[in-house]
Amino acid sequence: MKKIVAAIDFSDATPVVIDAAAAQAKAFGAELHLVHVLEPEPAYTAYGFTPDEFPAMHAFHEEARKRATKRLEDVAADVEGAEAHLAEGGPMHALLDYVKAKGADLIVVGSHGHGMVASLLLGSVAEGMVRKAPVPTMIVPVGKS
Repeated sequence: MKKIVAAIDFSDATPVVIDAAAAQAKAFGAELHLVHVLEPEPAYTAYGFTPDEFPAMHAFHEEARKRATKRLEDVAADVEGAEAHLAEGGPMHALLDYVKAKGADLIVVGSHGHGMVASLLLGSVAEGMVRKAPVPTMIVPVGKS
């Protein structure tokens, strides 16, 4: 095992996921990649706007990107040898793309324990990763929220 990707969302799951991923990286002497996914800017045309007609959304998205980048860098600075990466897109697909691009051997994600109904209605990145990831996925339980 040479590369481990830990998906972090800055929730209460983040420290638990990082601890589990860092322990695996240390045990295997693997690289640790901390990945946060920023949802994409909305498709303006779906709302009948062009980006020029709705500049506040673009400004909001740029501010979200800056804040996420800073927070990711801060988190990664506390984890020895970790590489930080900000991806953009749908969380599951962006993570899968990163895993494939880096040739990762393991994915570590947190599970908030929302239950079956929430997973059916909202989808679950953890559940999706287990089903679609080309490599093993370690699910770290965070507890009920």
